Amino acid sequence: MILETRTADAETGNHGGYFPGGSYVYARSWTAPADATQRTYSLFFEGVYGDTRVLVNGREVARCNSGYREFTAPLTGVAPGETALIDVLVDNTRVPNSRWYSGSGIYRPVWLESAGPVRIAPDGVHVVTRSISGDATVDVTIRVEGELPSGATASAEFSYDGERVVREHAATATGGVFSIPVTIPTPRLWSADSPHLYEVRASIAVDGDPVDQEQLRTGLRTVTVDARRGLRINGATELLRGACVHHDSGILGAATFAASESRRARILKAAGYNAIRSSHNPLSRAFLDACDEIGLYVMDELTDVWLKHKTHHDTADQFADVWPADAAAMIQKDRNRPSVIMYSIGNEIAETATQDGIDAAHAIHRYFAQNDPTRPTTLAVNLLLNLMSSRGSSPFEREQYLGEKKEAKDKKEATSTAANMLTAKLGRVMELAARLPAADKASRGAFGTVDVAGYNYAYGRYAADRKRYPNRVIVGSESMPGDLPAIWKRVTTVPGVIGDFMWTGWDYLGESGIGTWSYGSEPGSINKPYPALTAGPGAFDITGLPGAPALLAQAVWGTATTPGIAVRPLGTSGQRANRTPWRTSDAVPSWSWRALAGQAQIEVYSADDEVEVLLNDRSLGRKKAGERVGFVTRFRTQYEPGELVAIGYRDGAETGRSTLRSAGTPTLRLRPETTALQGPDDLAHVWIELADENGTVDMSTNDTVTVTVDGAGTLAALGTGAAATTESFTDDQHSTHRGRALAIVRGSDQRGFVTITATSARHGSATIILSPADTEHEGVPA
Repeated sequence: MILETRTADAETGNHGGYFPGGSYVYARSWTAPADATQRTYSLFFEGVYGDTRVLVNGREVARCNSGYREFTAPLTGVAPGETALIDVLVDNTRVPNSRWYSGSGIYRPVWLESAGPVRIAPDGVHVVTRSISGDATVDVTIRVEGELPSGATASAEFSYDGERVVREHAATATGGVFSIPVTIPTPRLWSADSPHLYEVRASIAVDGDPVDQEQLRTGLRTVTVDARRGLRINGATELLRGACVHHDSGILGAATFAASESRRARILKAAGYNAIRSSHNPLSRAFLDACDEIGLYVMDELTDVWLKHKTHHDTADQFADVWPADAAAMIQKDRNRPSVIMYSIGNEIAETATQDGIDAAHAIHRYFAQNDPTRPTTLAVNLLLNLMSSRGSSPFEREQYLGEKKEAKDKKEATSTAANMLTAKLGRVMELAARLPAADKASRGAFGTVDVAGYNYAYGRYAADRKRYPNRVIVGSESMPGDLPAIWKRVTTVPGVIGDFMWTGWDYLGESGIGTWSYGSEPGSINKPYPALTAGPGAFDITGLPGAPALLAQAVWGTATTPGIAVRPLGTSGQRANRTPWRTSDAVPSWSWRALAGQAQIEVYSADDEVEVLLNDRSLGRKKAGERVGFVTRFRTQYEPGELVAIGYRDGAETGRSTLRSAGTPTLRLRPETTALQGPDDLAHVWIELADENGTVDMSTNDTVTVTVDGAGTLAALGTGAAATTESFTDDQHSTHRGRALAIVRGSDQRGFVTITATSARHGSATIILSPADTEHEGVPA
């Protein structure tokens, strides 16, 4: 989909970022190995978006009608030495079928699998931590496919940092399943703060000869929730500082690379988040790998759609048929993951206000509880939507939600002041409506079906509902970033409230403009017209650059050691801002607006008692900070280049200071986050910046840049975090946005150096070389 041409009349509309759908054919020849009569071969697909059929020599061997479900296609009927044609046919023409950018076709890895007549079943190893008091008690089950001969045994070996810790055996199987109790002495426990991982090797043998093995990594940890003590990991209370994330990879589109997923997880963790909510589909294996490694708790989510349509061509009509297979695949993928601490069975399923929806919630919860009782379930409920549903109404059927392209001439334009004002107040409307007794009545049946009640935009109910329902555990499953000060006060004071998930931690493609501010007479509704592309509510944009919401979160959580400084864009100074509740501020952390002038609006984010701002050593004042002012203190002054310093004070003493500087004369510079590429699945993120000799980027300077890549790599994507653009991320030329662009370079299967050259129209050129070395230095955006 990322390769297609966006147009104003594309059928996905603002949902899919004005990309068209399409149908696609992937064709590849495969020669069956000589052992194809003794072993079975298959393809394992981690994700294909669109109705999918897999053919071998024209014969259908598999199909999948769920874009986020993993599935297997057997490569049967191919004799040893015979070359077969494998076709993967994908139909994603019926759009919109999603409320965001979905991508099309094969977007996650495909694996060729080989298995003997007796094998460990796919995802057939299950590790459960039973006890961590003293030594850890762990149950390992190994499910085997094929007829087990006499003399078959199984073993489970745990290693830490390359050293074997313990190995246990089982000599008998029941129903094809070996059960192996394991005791691990002086265990190193997994948590977000200490993500210790063990390597597990499960093996089966016949008469002592190895037959098959599977290796995985897992962490030893326990998860419990209750209304009195909240969420406990390994017996210790945890509060979730959460970020909602979509599945797309920004300028890469939907394509899932481990390097990109790991980068996103690292940046969020470094910003103070300790939890991820997948929105609104199961996370990729690569993202979960990263969460396991660096320590991020995960609420993995099943789906956005149940029985009622949210877009014209979504999966509501087939939900009853597909959800069990989707749930089974998600559980198999997640159950050995220490990072996955909770399953969300759905998002904003308004029909849960009705008996049909409550019955479906019961059924789905029971399925998860029976197949993985080690994790609680939740359901993310928007109480306003449930209230509307209980009265026979649905916002998903209304023109202003659907973003219909044709409007009657006598209707007011979306750019009207009235529409903009309504949009700005939408968050408050949702929060107030959620407090109504009718909203409680419309949601209590759904909340009664799951272990943890997920509240979307309803933090005002927390205290009252904990008194009304003393056994209810609450999580803020989705919230406005600007509400975080009020939300976090409740999270830290109301027992049984276990955390909050901001919408969103990372920006995403599609749902274009829901969190993007516009100015003056520009369209101000939550459905921005073409060429709007990104959603806009991210604490980080699609390239990984932080904005004001990231600074606010750090101040509220107390994870920042110095004040955070952000400045509203000088280019919009004096214009009326058409605000959206999904973004509290359009400010960015920069004092470099070389070509602009006017009044600067400065925002300082701090948990200190007071903050002072200095501009070129001249004080702009010392004001209240911290919780008393919502953790943001504002200053105004005429912009002048130089140095802007924010100083925090607590009990009268300085606690720390932060500095922003203006750029001198900018030239084009390349700043790679990594200095090496490790093969065809690795990525290097290279910043193209219009910066001075000290690396300070000028936000008011832009140019057109062309990128060439030579050697053992290719240009995978080139783009910016601009909210609206007509440019493609797949071209080798792109305009900068606020002085920056991002090039993503993919490695190859040829070992060698990679030369990256960027040339601009007015600011010169720059070249860097990436090495094929086995070690590299990694960084995150400044």
